[in-house]
Amino acid sequence: MHIILGATGHVGSALAQALLERSEPVTVVTRDAHKAEALRTKGAHVAQVDVFDTHALHQVFRGGKRVFVLNPPAPPSSDTVAEEHRSVRAIVSALEGCKLEKIVAESAYGAQPGEGIGDLSVLYDLEQALAAGPVPFSALRAAYYMSNWDTALETARKEGKVHSMFPADFTLPMVAPHDLGQYAAKLMLGPAESSGPHHVEGPERYSAGDVARAFSEALGKPVEVVETPREQLEQAFGKLGFSDAAAKSYAAMTRATMDQHYEPASKPVRGTISLRDYIGRLVNKSSG
Repeated sequence: MHIILGATGHVGSALAQALLERSEPVTVVTRDAHKAEALRTKGAHVAQVDVFDTHALHQVFRGGKRVFVLNPPAPPSSDTVAEEHRSVRAIVSALEGCKLEKIVAESAYGAQPGEGIGDLSVLYDLEQALAAGPVPFSALRAAYYMSNWDTALETARKEGKVHSMFPADFTLPMVAPHDLGQYAAKLMLGPAESSGPHHVEGPERYSAGDVARAFSEALGKPVEVVETPREQLEQAFGKLGFSDAAAKSYAAMTRATMDQHYEPASKPVRGTISLRDYIGRLVNKSSG
């Protein structure tokens, strides 16, 4: 049995579907069982459990052999780093004493130790905690999700604008959630041994300017990038409903991404879905 955390999100659902298509037994863990109904109809078991309920989560883990860990993103209105460290501790605690064959965890490009860099340090701490345990562990370090641009569809369609926290010409690795799910399935089904970190990105690297061009092509209208100045990042996140702590954290993470130009030590795995194809499908789906 494969146990999947975050199974109603972009990556977790892609992983669950990839395993179900291979007729693998799957249990998806979610706080809201209604969101997992589509996966249930495809054959998945559904466990309605909050990750902070350590005892209940431990019982779910005990029923499986392989576990996919995705630390849930905290609400942006909270102190996201504090909340995400709390969920890491809860998940790691729930795994203790479980007789598992393998753990695969979703992490991020640029995961690293440090203070004030948001998810980059939270996910590094998750990697370290799982690697220190007795169960073989693989870290899947994902590039910037193409799905992060989903919310830009509305302004691209209505205003011909894509708002970006990055400069229009700043290129970075991006990846479609489907490609992450496919590779996560490969790791879940692979040998019960530690490996990685495995870096996964799309077929090319892209910029916010490429995002605007993809929307322009898909919508059949001009679309431009509206850059948020570097010194206004905290204010911009605040306007989106982020708490002061979360705005500071996300701004620092954004600056770290721009300044460090992180490159994986080994050759990354390349997905097949291009940014153009991803945004084209996003637009077509919204028009259906």
